[in-house]
This record gives sequence, structure tokens and C-alpha cells, in this order.
Amino acid sequence: MNQYILQTEDVAIHYGGVKALDGVDLTLEKGQIRGLIGPNGAGKSTVIDAITGRRKLTRGRVVLAGEDVSHLGAVERRMRGLSRSFQRTSIFGGMPVRKQVELASYKMGVADSADDAEAVLQELDLIRLGNTLAEDLGYGEQRRLDLALALVGRPKVLMLDEPMAGLSVKESQDLAQHLKALTSRWEVSVLLVEHDMDVVFGISDAVTVFELGRVIASGDPAAVRANPRVREAYLGSAA
Repeated sequence: MNQYILQTEDVAIHYGGVKALDGVDLTLEKGQIRGLIGPNGAGKSTVIDAITGRRKLTRGRVVLAGEDVSHLGAVERRMRGLSRSFQRTSIFGGMPVRKQVELASYKMGVADSADDAEAVLQELDLIRLGNTLAEDLGYGEQRRLDLALALVGRPKVLMLDEPMAGLSVKESQDLAQHLKALTSRWEVSVLLVEHDMDVVFGISDAVTVFELGRVIASGDPAAVRANPRVREAYLGSAA
């Protein structure tokens, strides 16, 4: 039986002579957090687009829970359990917190969207803000709401693209702890694209390093951190 909840095999995306991704192999175990790091333009966000069906593959395949989903569109993959957030929040500013989480759950086809929304709001400490308009939330709370929208329907895999962007140190630490708790209590697996090295190495079970569309290092956070090439090229003083 395949031990991985998610696997990419030889995934490539080429635009003419430009290789945005070139032969990427990734694995994700159930309940695991894998951090993806590398410089801007290295392919981190592109690989998430490839996995979620927002970019067409030149070659390779994406396997979710043993099923090849490479031929499915983005909506179908979301219904199968592949969810993501974006660098910019996708919340609706003029809608109350609870209402938009319930609506997202309903659109996912969840039988009891109210209960689903309640569980997500409880998990992300947003219950007390249920009747608050999203535009009236603090930025850290808006990021948590964005995460809540991605969590409706209990996805198998959650892919997060710079979820800590714009947050204070305390807000980043709080959100990181929410993520860590989620993987334990909900058994959701996470691919995390993040520039905050303290967050990545603080909560990730494994780290993969990208450069020019290719994986140059992958494994235990301590081993990746100790890799001389990774330290010199990507971590600098954060190492």
C-alpha cells in the first residue's frame, strides 16, 4: 500500500525553452508538514499550481491517496481533498466570518455545512468573531479566516502559499501553532511555501529546497539546514 497521501512523479512545466519545473518528485505523508523553500522564481508556487491543477503539466503525474488525479481540473481536485490558500487572501470583506465559512462549506457539498463551519472556526479560534465583517478583522485574523476557507470539508492535503506574509512575529508564531495542531488533530497533511525560516524549520517535519525549477535538497529539517549549499544560497544568517 502506498504510504504517501500525496506524490508527484517527474512533474515538469515548460514554456518553450523555459523550464518552470523540471522533473520534480515530492512526497507527503499523512499528518506531515513539508516546507518548501528557495529564492523567488525557484518554482515553489508553481509546484503548488501543478498539484492543484491550475497549471497544465508538460509531463509527470500527481497522485492523491493512491489515485492519479493528473487528468482532473482544479475544482475536481479540490473536491477530492486537495485544498490551497494564496499569497493574497481570498476572503469577502463585506460578509460576516461565519456566513462565508458556511457558504464555502455548502459549495463544497458538505452535508451539514453549519457543523463543518463551526468545527473550522473553533479550530482557528474564530468563533467569537463569527458575526464580524471580514473587513473589520485585524490582518492576522484575516489570514486565519483565509485558512478557515481552505479547511472546509476536511481536505486531505492543504497547500499554503506564504500564509505568514505581512504578519507580525507573534501573529506568525500563533498561526504556525494552529497549523501544527491541525496536522495532529485533523490528520491533514500540509505543503508550506514560506520565507520565514523560523516558521519553516520550527514546524516542518521535512523540508524541500528548490532552485530554478528543480529540487536540490530534501529531507529532515536538521539535515537540510546543515547542507552547505543550502546554508550559503538560501538561509544566510537565518541558518
